[in-house]
Parts: sequence; C-alpha cells; structure tokens
Amino acid sequence: MDDVFRALSDPSRRELLDRLNARGGQTLRELCAGLGMARQSVSKHLAVLEAAELVTTAWRGREKLHYLNAAPIWAITERWIDRYHRGRAGALADLKRALEEPMDGPVFTYTTYIATNAERLWAALTQPEFTRQYWGGASLHSDWQAGSPIRWQDSPDGPLHDRGDRVLRAEPPRLLQYTWHQFQPEHAEVFGWSPEELARHAAEPRSKVTFTIEDAGPGRVRLTLVHDDFVPGSVMHEAISGRLGGSGGWPELLSDLKTLLER
Repeated sequence: MDDVFRALSDPSRRELLDRLNARGGQTLRELCAGLGMARQSVSKHLAVLEAAELVTTAWRGREKLHYLNAAPIWAITERWIDRYHRGRAGALADLKRALEEPMDGPVFTYTTYIATNAERLWAALTQPEFTRQYWGGASLHSDWQAGSPIRWQDSPDGPLHDRGDRVLRAEPPRLLQYTWHQFQPEHAEVFGWSPEELARHAAEPRSKVTFTIEDAGPGRVRLTLVHDDFVPGSVMHEAISGRLGGSGGWPELLSDLKTLLER
C-alpha cells in the first residue's frame, strides 16, 4: 500500500488517473494529448502507476490500452472508508460522478495478483463447486464453449436459471468472456426498489465481462477483469463497481476469490 500512496503523491500521476477514470482504454498518445508533458515523462508516470497496480493495461491489436484499476482503491476503502456512513457527502459524490460520466458509457477494470496457477484460477472461474464458495452460495453452470448458455443456481439444491448469459469466448486457461445478465427480481429486495424501478433498471442493455489470466512469476498469476458495454448512466455499472448500496460488486467478489485460492 506504500507504493499506492507514493504514486498518488504526484499531481501529474493523479491527473493521469483522473483522465482514465473519465474514460478508460486510452493509448499513450491519447493520454499525452493536452498534458504539456513529454511522451517519455508520461511513460515514466504510467510505469509508476502500473507498479502500484493503480493502472492496468490490455492490448488491442498493436495498441496498448490503459485502464484505472480498482483493486488498490478497494483495499483502501475496505481499510479506512467503509466504517463510516456515506451520508450527505456520499450522495453528493454520487451526483458529481453521474454528471461527469463520459457520454460513451463507463468501463470497469480490476487487476489482482493471486498466488495460484492459471489452471486452478480457470477452474475457480468456471466450476460450480468453486464458484459457489465465493458467489455467496450461487454457482455457475456451463460447458464454457462459445455460444453456450451460462445457468445460475442460487442454492446447492435449487433449480438452474437461464438469465440469458452466453459464452462469447473461452480459451482455457487464459481468456474467458461472456455476456452479463440484467437485473433480476431478487435485486429489487436487495436495493429496495419498487416494481417500476426494477422494470426501468432491468431494461438496460446487456454488458460484457472479460477475464484475462497471465503468469506473473513463480506460483503467481495476474487476473484482469474488464466489464464494459454499459450505457451512459448505467445502474448496473454502479452495482458491479460496488457503488450501489447493498452491493460489494466485483471488488468484493474477486477479493473473496483471491482469499479462497490462497487459503
């Protein structure tokens, strides 16, 4: 965590994070535009942010895209912020975020390092006996072939539910991508929504989840999650980010996954 605070101490690096928070998936050229810094200086700042795991990257063809990584920020939130009630300050922060959200829709990224191997992590993402242990008792069922459905089982003895999730890509043990379901009736109880509010939020288009698994040294892998294809102002994005009351979102879930595999 010292690396995180050291990285945040520089105003230029904070500005880079602000720009990635406003729009994820920028190239080095895009980040340099309008900064008044040499390309080499921006590269050095990005290297510090990557070393602190505040920025994660992904390749699209020959372009290297940069994203804000929520994992260290989630750790700070867990340690110092969650103990306080959100109150009026939290509501104002939510309003500010909504007004400043980019018009092309938000992207959520999360990178974490886990003491395991790629095969075991793949199993944890795809096998019901694993998913049940960190999905709060729910489990995922699929043959994990492109085009196949993903069915949810809310309890060990419960029925399988097809919520319309479909596998888009599966390259074990390195890449998994699937569509993400809309809000379900049980979410109304969790978030305190009326039937009208649930219907409105459930009408959001489906989003997409991509897991990338890379080796990160002996006995260690890097897991990168990119959840995108959200519409501007998406309530689902708020939920999966852990910003919606009653939801820990991906940060809590992937933290539990890491704990499970390293236990």
